[in-house]
Amino acid sequence: MTLPKNYQAHQSALKEKVILISGGGSGIGKSAALIFAEHGADLILVGKNATHLESAYQEFLDKNLKAPLLHVMDLEKSKENDFKEINNVIEKEFGKLDGLLNNAGFLGDKTPLENYNIDVWKKVFDINVHASFLLTKSLLPVLKAAENSSIIFTSSGVGKKGKAYWGAYSLTKFAIESMMQIFSEELENTSRVRVNSIDPGPVRTKMRAAAYPAEDPLSLLEAKDIMNAYLYLMSNDSLKTTGQSIAAQ
Repeated sequence: MTLPKNYQAHQSALKEKVILISGGGSGIGKSAALIFAEHGADLILVGKNATHLESAYQEFLDKNLKAPLLHVMDLEKSKENDFKEINNVIEKEFGKLDGLLNNAGFLGDKTPLENYNIDVWKKVFDINVHASFLLTKSLLPVLKAAENSSIIFTSSGVGKKGKAYWGAYSLTKFAIESMMQIFSEELENTSRVRVNSIDPGPVRTKMRAAAYPAEDPLSLLEAKDIMNAYLYLMSNDSLKTTGQSIAAQ
């Protein structure tokens, strides 16, 4: 699916919406957090690196945006109860959750499958698949408490067509696409929760640099340049959109 032609979100499109972003301290997650706040949302940022989260927090203050709530969490090692506790905190603080952006991800090794290290393999699946599943599953009570809510999974081109040497990362993105579709169908007729995915495409991030070390980063768009897709899916403009994979570029 592509965005509506010339889509532009209204400045108050996310007013009074509460949105949680995993991997919210840097890269696409931080850019999404800032643009969501600029459009009126309250943000909860989850990430492993406290320094990145604190830096993002300061950027909110520098831009005169409402400060986000920060939650330091190692998605690879967290247990289901840790995810459920986030739901409990949100329920107590806000009473609802209007949006969830599953953005955190781990590249792993770019190597033939026959050489893939099993410990790295497990880490890629723990962060990219298991954490996204547990976060989504655990937050459904507060997502269902909202008037309407949006879940966004982060996809990739290698999650639609397998590509040599992309190993566990590619496989996890295939799993993410399937998870999105299943959640969408299961929730479509029983709640006001819509579920979609976004393929960011080539963006100037640390993960992209690790995947393509010889690539000129200045040839790529910055994360802030692809935010229309995220605004569309988080806003009420997408109320009838579910089960779709959207290309941000």
